[in-house]
Amino acid sequence: MNLKQLEHLLAVADARSFSRAALRMHITQPALSRSIRLLEETLGARLIDRMGRRNELTPLGESVAARARLLLFGAEELRRSVDMVKKGHSGPIRIGLGSGPAAVLMTPFMVHMARHHPQVHVSITRGALDLQLGQLRARTADALVIDRRAVPPADDLAVEMVAELRAGFICRSGHPLLARGAEAYTFDDLLPYPLASTTLTDEIGNLLMRQYGPRANPNTAVGLRCEEMDSLIATVRQTDVVFFGIVAAARQGIVSGELVELPVRPLFGAKGMFAMITLVGRTESPSLQLFRQFVQEHMHD
Repeated sequence: MNLKQLEHLLAVADARSFSRAALRMHITQPALSRSIRLLEETLGARLIDRMGRRNELTPLGESVAARARLLLFGAEELRRSVDMVKKGHSGPIRIGLGSGPAAVLMTPFMVHMARHHPQVHVSITRGALDLQLGQLRARTADALVIDRRAVPPADDLAVEMVAELRAGFICRSGHPLLARGAEAYTFDDLLPYPLASTTLTDEIGNLLMRQYGPRANPNTAVGLRCEEMDSLIATVRQTDVVFFGIVAAARQGIVSGELVELPVRPLFGAKGMFAMITLVGRTESPSLQLFRQFVQEHMHD
């Protein structure tokens, strides 16, 4: 038995066809059949039921395939670790970011890497959660930093909490609301103005309604919805739109005086919970530690 035979078994299991599996593995169908037969002879049991054009794993085949995936994953990680050592560098950084982490981390991290680690290749992707988890599992991304509440339970995902960021309401410094000079505002005070936010989880939506009443239902209250917080913040700078989301996304504008956090009462009770997601058992490149350290230093209110 060898790793190549296990790769062939998984190819047939995934394709459910010897011909399609052979094409994927770039070998002839007779060679593939011979490899599977030798594996079955070594184990002394049938692994695949051949039923005309359909081929399905036997119960024992399913068990062998599950173990084979783990073995091949381990072998790939071993090759990857050795390759990084042989090449004498720390490897690229390939990360995916959710909307909140992207607003806080993306530009500062790229500037940091360009200035201090120009030899390290950096790739940052954005997109829907399913797409990003798919990239992680396909090993085209090394880590994700995303909303912890949105991550589905999965045995293959390592979840590490990295930050809890408070949420609030942000407007431009010349907003008409501020002309009132009030010490505090109610949610109803905001209603005459468009409200902007990212797509909110049901948990956050329910909390908004518990604190501010049914008129705070995001399905009706949010008039501008976008997954790019930077675009939402840019819109707030130029209009009377009020942004609801993590305050850290507006940090630079608040420091410069362009933006203001509105003192809405009661204070919103929940915080954004963000986690770094990696694959269980995945060997991390040394350069990923640079990203971890950067997240720890910059992912805060």
